[in-house]
Amino acid sequence: MILRIGTAGWSIPREVAGQVPGEGTHLQRYAARLNATEINSSFHRPHRPSTYARWAEAVPEDFRFAVKLPKTITHKARLVECEGLLAAFAAEIAGLGAKRGPLLVQLPPSFAYPGAVAERFFDAVAGSLGGQVVVEPRHASWYTPEVDAMLAARRIARVMADPPVPVAASEPGGWRGLTYIRLHGAPRVYYSSYEPPFLRDLAARIAGLRAGGGEVWTVFDNTASGAALGNALGLLELL
Repeated sequence: MILRIGTAGWSIPREVAGQVPGEGTHLQRYAARLNATEINSSFHRPHRPSTYARWAEAVPEDFRFAVKLPKTITHKARLVECEGLLAAFAAEIAGLGAKRGPLLVQLPPSFAYPGAVAERFFDAVAGSLGGQVVVEPRHASWYTPEVDAMLAARRIARVMADPPVPVAASEPGGWRGLTYIRLHGAPRVYYSSYEPPFLRDLAARIAGLRAGGGEVWTVFDNTASGAALGNALGLLELL
């Protein structure tokens, strides 16, 4: 059973700087305490392959990077005829090598399940990028037994999110060999810190998921106020 805890990015706020080693780059210091991170900047802009390779070289062998798919694919093309874009992204992130973790596909709240378009897209992702894939849909039409079966057949996990959008996102779905939890901050998304009672409940839930086998990722995305790293370290201590 693999358990990974991390944040979106690897910034080290001053308030928790004393809880990570003081030597090296921010990424090296971060990776001395946590074993995973989620690269969100790839959603907004491309990076050079050499940048990904440099990040991979900076972390221990058992560290993994989840990578968010670019918005040109998810929000502009909306999964349609993306083979060229997927191939370009595959070449871009190749430098991560064996340290690449799940590919995160986050979809717009307005994007209803497109049926065969989604099936063709995820098949293209498997062909171009391979590896683990997780999807965070934010439209209720994705939360049906039929869509769950489609995802499970392709070994794609559906994100468990907080706050859940829609409400059904409070539970993981799709392929259950991987559970991917994204914590965006509540009540104020991206800003609010999670209090100790929430973290204790989360730790208990993760312990239950671990008992079922598979891999569990927990990523704190409440980075705007610098709360994410402190929350991740707090959860690490509880587990």
